[in-house]
Amino acid sequence: MILGDLGADVVKIENPVGGDDTRRWGPPYVGTESAYYLCANRNKKSMAIDISTAEGQQLVRRLAVDADVLVENYKLGGLQKFGLDHASLSALNPRLIYCSISGYGRVSPLAARPGYDYVIQAEGGLMSVTGPAEGEPMKVGVAVADLYTGMAAAQAILAALIAQARDGVGQHIDMALFDCQLAMLANVGAAFLASGETPPRLGNGHPTVVPYQLFATNDGSTVIAVGNDRQFAAFCKGPLARPELAEDARFATNDARVTNRAALIPLLAARIAEETTDFWLQGLRAAGIPCGEVRTVGEALRSPEAVARDMVATLSSGTAGQEVEIVASPLKLGETPTVAGTMPPRLGEHTEALLSERLGLSGREIAELRAAGALGRSKGPTD
Repeated sequence: MILGDLGADVVKIENPVGGDDTRRWGPPYVGTESAYYLCANRNKKSMAIDISTAEGQQLVRRLAVDADVLVENYKLGGLQKFGLDHASLSALNPRLIYCSISGYGRVSPLAARPGYDYVIQAEGGLMSVTGPAEGEPMKVGVAVADLYTGMAAAQAILAALIAQARDGVGQHIDMALFDCQLAMLANVGAAFLASGETPPRLGNGHPTVVPYQLFATNDGSTVIAVGNDRQFAAFCKGPLARPELAEDARFATNDARVTNRAALIPLLAARIAEETTDFWLQGLRAAGIPCGEVRTVGEALRSPEAVARDMVATLSSGTAGQEVEIVASPLKLGETPTVAGTMPPRLGEHTEALLSERLGLSGREIAELRAAGALGRSKGPTD
């Protein structure tokens, strides 16, 4: 989807029987498609091809000959048995960039194991540092390992396209959810490598910056993110009205505040609970202290800043008379903006048109492929 947003012509090859599993990951649905599917499939065309048939395999090979990039997420060896693996297709098209996305990578003791975001969050260490300090490990509310891997794969593909333009050849890209999850550990992973100590769960607290967490007010809650000692002093002397805390040797520096977190946080929490959320947001912002209210998903998507940034887009389908709102691309390029966006495709919607346009097949040849089972039963827009 990222590459499609940037103007790539993206063809999604799907099994004619059911297609992409996420089409049925609902409710909610818009028409027959799940919101889950709609979130990641704009700017694509769908071809329904049964690659278990010899005819279907040949169609994919012919498409790959003229392609710049192929992205696949089959299990280890899943495409080799069809002759659609990297070695087979790069022999036909040496310029092909072949990106494999899997749970644990193609070179790993777990290479044959399927990869799911939830499992990767568990095995990649993220759940161990997410959730209440005294509670059970928690996953993040969205599939961050999947999403981060997709973003990293797009970066790798763009780099490979630059190399392709320079050297005239493609390459194999081996992306693993597990690798990307480890990279996402960022400062928490670095802290373990530096100290050898297992990072604890801190709920809404931060492991190395204090105070940097959610606090209860007398009518709700607010996030307060004090990033340095100057901000802490302004916080104490301003809206907190406890200037002595900034002079206390236990709290004067961030190192000291981290060490004495257990003493400081109850003092702050008691004071913050005395006033309203609005009191704190106004006072903190006036003092230059980063802070924010906790919004629902709807409040965030309908916020003035989301509107100003055009972060919600409406896509429409001329064939189905359907409209759907989606979260738009966050990429804001001044001279080469992202494309306006097309509706996520219905299963096999573009099969016949692409076979005609890309491969020059006649109506008779397409009918023969359908009769042979290579295209399943999907007939695209007229189905």
